[in-house]
Amino acid sequence: MLLAEEEIANETSCDYSNGKWVPDKIGPLYNGTTCGTIKDGQNCISHGRPDLGYLYWRWKPKACKLPRFDPKIFLQLFRNRNLAFVGDSMARNQLESLLCMLATASASNLVYRDGDDKKFRRWNIDSHNISISIYWSPFLVKGVEKSSDGPNSNKLYLDRVDERWAADMDHMDMLVLSIGHWFLHPAVYFEGDSVLGCHYCPGLNYTEIGFYDVLRKALKTTLKTITERRGVSGHGVDVILTTFSPSHFEGEWDKAGACPKTKPYRKGEKLLEGMDAEMRKIEIEEVEYTKAKANQIKGLRLEALDVTQLSLMRPDGHPGPYMYPFPFANGVQESVQNDCVHWCLPGPIDTWNEILLQVMKKWSGGLRRGQ
Repeated sequence: MLLAEEEIANETSCDYSNGKWVPDKIGPLYNGTTCGTIKDGQNCISHGRPDLGYLYWRWKPKACKLPRFDPKIFLQLFRNRNLAFVGDSMARNQLESLLCMLATASASNLVYRDGDDKKFRRWNIDSHNISISIYWSPFLVKGVEKSSDGPNSNKLYLDRVDERWAADMDHMDMLVLSIGHWFLHPAVYFEGDSVLGCHYCPGLNYTEIGFYDVLRKALKTTLKTITERRGVSGHGVDVILTTFSPSHFEGEWDKAGACPKTKPYRKGEKLLEGMDAEMRKIEIEEVEYTKAKANQIKGLRLEALDVTQLSLMRPDGHPGPYMYPFPFANGVQESVQNDCVHWCLPGPIDTWNEILLQVMKKWSGGLRRGQ
């Protein structure tokens, strides 16, 4: 029996970006001490984080319900397909959250790893013939990252995508893209063989142009390339762009209380403004622009996974000093590195994948009960 039309509409036609965090007694779907795919730096429980209250909150949209993640439904909807997370470390953070959630229903096997830095990996879920990959590409377009013995700036080529992931595009059924934080770093920008300008490059004779327009150009190039290679060819592809995830540093990154909060912000307590708002705005606009242009292309679907506001309200969800094991075992250190950018696993980022599943359900046009 198909889901009732009203039920489908309620679950999938919702503005999940508008809501509040509410207490939740049930807690996360998986256990951070048993899921083997979590990067050490985000495994807050195993690193000794003493307060676990951050695990017991749920995102409640204003106008509808957000169902809990059902791994069996995800596996069913994605059977015989290939999913690729492409982007920066937030893409990896979201991928590892998804793998942990799916592992509660079906095991995944790591079948490919390029190097020890875990920047290119692929897992198979044999029970449903699913492939899930991660591609490190912090700009999506071609980039040369700065090195310790070279110039202190990245190089971005804004008119061409990064072929380290794009070369495999024909094998991808869904892409989840995530960029933002690396655009804050010093960089020189190229278009063709010409230098457009730079961001924070003292000593170089280039025009300072900031990074907002550069982020927009990078997204335009990426989405245009996907449209041309997968849409115009008639093969189609599903594309999700996860919006910018704010950081929550309070003061210096090497102080014990760099992100000290242990509860979410209440609705209205923290406004979305400044850089966080502008990064999100650019990403939403570029997805909507591409959707309008690609509306007649069969099989090409795009959606922004708008997680900026709900993430902004979770200053308690970062590893902080627990990016390292038991950082205060010998007393409070004068200087300790904090991670107030990435998210503990389990943690608030699991909500991103709950919303991702709702997008998939909307695209599927409903789901048979009992499957």
